[in-house]
Amino acid sequence: QVKLVESGGGLVQPGGSLRLSCVVSGLTVRMPRMGWFRQAPGKERKFVAWIGWSDDDTNYPDAVRGRFTISRDNYKNTVYLQMNSLKSDDTGVYSCATYRYGEYDFKSSYDAWGQGTQVTVSS
Repeated sequence: QVKLVESGGGLVQPGGSLRLSCVVSGLTVRMPRMGWFRQAPGKERKFVAWIGWSDDDTNYPDAVRGRFTISRDNYKNTVYLQMNSLKSDDTGVYSCATYRYGEYDFKSSYDAWGQGTQVTVSS
């Protein structure tokens, strides 16, 4: 059974940076294409980043493009999310997920999900 565990969240001031990690275990094949989503309090889960088979193949929504970078380490079965220039609007629970097929920003395009890690951007 595939399991995803996120880490790296915490409290950071506006303008600060955080690096999230997502370790994928239980794989019998190479780590799949992956995505990150976030859910702010009282709001729906929203797409944050997607990565294909290499760091050259990525996709971001306008809200984070240029500030967030997704990457992967296939040897460690780990995907990362480097977040810079953080804003209060970036606050939420960040979850990683294994991409199956379909639109990058649709939750239904993903199957296995982690429990998430809390990111709070506040002064």
